[in-house]
Amino acid sequence: PLEKAERYADLRKPFLLNDLPMQRVLKDRRRVYDLLEASGIDVPRHVYMSRDGYVSKGTGAGNGDNDAELVECDDHIELNGVTMNKPFVEKPVDADDHNIAIYYPTSAGGGCKKLFRKVGDRSSEFYPDINEVRRDGSYIYEEFVETQGTDVKMYTVGPDYGHAEARKSPTVDGKVERNSEGKEVRFPVILTLREKEIARRIVLVFRQQVCGFDLLRVQEGDSLVSYVCDVNGWSFVKNSRKYYDDCAQILTEHMLAAVRPDSLRCFSALNPLLATLRDDEYYYEEEVSYVRNAHGTVTPKKQMTRKKKRRDKHHNVT
Repeated sequence: PLEKAERYADLRKPFLLNDLPMQRVLKDRRRVYDLLEASGIDVPRHVYMSRDGYVSKGTGAGNGDNDAELVECDDHIELNGVTMNKPFVEKPVDADDHNIAIYYPTSAGGGCKKLFRKVGDRSSEFYPDINEVRRDGSYIYEEFVETQGTDVKMYTVGPDYGHAEARKSPTVDGKVERNSEGKEVRFPVILTLREKEIARRIVLVFRQQVCGFDLLRVQEGDSLVSYVCDVNGWSFVKNSRKYYDDCAQILTEHMLAAVRPDSLRCFSALNPLLATLRDDEYYYEEEVSYVRNAHGTVTPKKQMTRKKKRRDKHHNVT
């Protein structure tokens, strides 16, 4: 549990890969969206129905009238001065609650599709007779983004490394496509420069070295626009040996640079991660090594080694 981890961190002062207080932010989808917007990251158009007193400074607040009642019509809802037309998505603000619903307009036959964590080979079910939104808690209502039937799952290890996969969206037919080994079928994705920058910002803003997030890709004219609709801490790729090899190397270097800098004799190609630590904790030292080339000639090679200043007290690693 997060509370137990926080008590341990307060007691032992370990080196943390993922910031614990920020993991509380990740538990509220409204706080995630507000922070994404403040960081210049695109999110779907949305509005909050906060029945718990939450006050937002983002676009989800609408006109800021938190006491306004939700007005429901056949094909749209009105809330805080915002009109949201169907189809729209209804998400509980609790990020641990995966009971998400999509409401469809009467022109498409109406009804509601309920999304949930995978059960066997199902990830959603359609209910033609449900047309009214829930009234029992706090929710985010957001515009349904048409992605041509695919979702992109992005996994980061530090701000400069990411692994992306595409899968069939649960909004298509609710059937989970699996391979011969019973794993969900996923395909590698080449990220755009904008998506790489999104990954970097999420890692730095949420202070989560190891995390994952969901991208909704939409072709708007000649441009590919990517919206972030979810962020999770401690997310790992399901089945990729290369990812885990890279992840192990990056995290090893990151932790050694923080607590045992003398163990790092040189930097690898994955060094940009280390640069995210504060510069005032380091000093630079020039080292000279000698390299024998293919012709037998020995030449000196200089390099600047970045080392961490020693701390007064011992730090654990977690």
